[in-house]
Amino acid sequence: MTDAVIEFPLKDTRDRAPDRRLSETLAQMRQAWLERGPLPYERRMEAMAQLAGVLLKYQEALVDAVRQDFGHRSAHETKMADIFPVLAGLRHARRHLRRWMKPRRRPIDLVFWPGKGEVMWQPLGVVGIVSPWNYPIQLTLGPLTAAIAAGNRAMVKPSEFTPRTGALIERMLAEVFDAAEVTVVQGGADVAQAFTRLKFDHLMFTGSTPVGRHVMRAAAENLVPVTLELGGKSPAIVAPDYPLAKAAETIAAGKLFNAGQTCIAPDYVMLPRGAEAGFVAAYRDAVARLYPRIEANPDYTAIVNDRHFARLTGLVEDARRRGATVVEVNPADERPDPARRKMLPTMLLSVPDDADVMAEEIFGPVLPLVPYDSLSAAYAQVNAKPRPLALYLFSDDGGTVRDALDRTISGGVTVNDTLLHCVQEELPFGGVGDSGMGAYHGEAGFRTFSHAKAVFRQARVNGSFMTRPPFGPRVDRLLKFLLRR
Repeated sequence: MTDAVIEFPLKDTRDRAPDRRLSETLAQMRQAWLERGPLPYERRMEAMAQLAGVLLKYQEALVDAVRQDFGHRSAHETKMADIFPVLAGLRHARRHLRRWMKPRRRPIDLVFWPGKGEVMWQPLGVVGIVSPWNYPIQLTLGPLTAAIAAGNRAMVKPSEFTPRTGALIERMLAEVFDAAEVTVVQGGADVAQAFTRLKFDHLMFTGSTPVGRHVMRAAAENLVPVTLELGGKSPAIVAPDYPLAKAAETIAAGKLFNAGQTCIAPDYVMLPRGAEAGFVAAYRDAVARLYPRIEANPDYTAIVNDRHFARLTGLVEDARRRGATVVEVNPADERPDPARRKMLPTMLLSVPDDADVMAEEIFGPVLPLVPYDSLSAAYAQVNAKPRPLALYLFSDDGGTVRDALDRTISGGVTVNDTLLHCVQEELPFGGVGDSGMGAYHGEAGFRTFSHAKAVFRQARVNGSFMTRPPFGPRVDRLLKFLLRR
């Protein structure tokens, strides 16, 4: 995603006060960890139930806070994509937590019998969570659910670009957790930078790839392991066998959800060469059905702030200057007020490869159309770029689907739809390469915030004495047996 939650200056001239304050907070939480230990099963279950309760209690207030932070945000989108996924994750974790926590027996090599081996899942300690603005509820409380399910304590830094939502989340969490369990840290870029320099037991960051590099560099100073949920240019590939109109409507729904401000939104569409005009017509029709009006439509979300609105309009103008054809979709023939930041759905055709819109993650309702001559060429083009967070394939042919899954690498895939792999609690969600590292959701999140501790239990009667000095013929015979083919 393109939100630069943390801006790192070239020259460090910052006030170090945030570092001191945050270090003191972390020290207090770590002391609580040392004195009280990890959250026990009963407290994890109780806390997750309470968190679900306050989420429902404050759902209308959350909808209003997000709406104010965005200028306008569809209430239905907030409930569907911000509140529901958290509730689903909490319910899923409570249903399966006891099984996740159970140590797993592991087989032991014959020569070490009758010893026994197992893996136990141990909480890491105090974890840090940096969340973005585009889904400020889901992308704050989803990772927190995983951290709490695993028994950790957590420090949370919401985005400064959604301050009302962040303040309400802080109030909600204070009703569920004491400060030694979960602490919310508010502030701007200086606080965010200081946060990523702390010696957490694990740090999770959701944001842009460029900022993710800075976060990883800062964490590396303290050897803090990181989970990075980033973004990138997620392609939608329409195979020749798939109905163009059906693909256009599905892609429009996924692209325009939250006005395209989604890290896994279709970033560009790859079409069989010659299908561009048909797709443009079908996309126009689909947008008109989904959003008969744009500016006065409560279902159509605004761009979050002036900075991002200017960035998006700049991408379109750069493409236009380089020779691209710009197609705005305006079903009611409105004249949107730029101050309201309701950006018209826009398609770009004949976009040169060196246009900014083909290099940057778009993160808005702008959709380049890229023709291909063969599916093999389309896969090659995808593979030539940094690995995307998501890939969407539209095909009813089983061989085509298998081929695409085998020949492309992405964080996740949805076939014949968009976005939906992200909301499956039994599927890990995460990136690969430039789109991130690590995964969460469901059991994957529990594992991310746990240490897999290896435990070997020696039997009372065992043969380990055979490997001890003084070495002699007995050990020679043992080694001859162990080193056989």
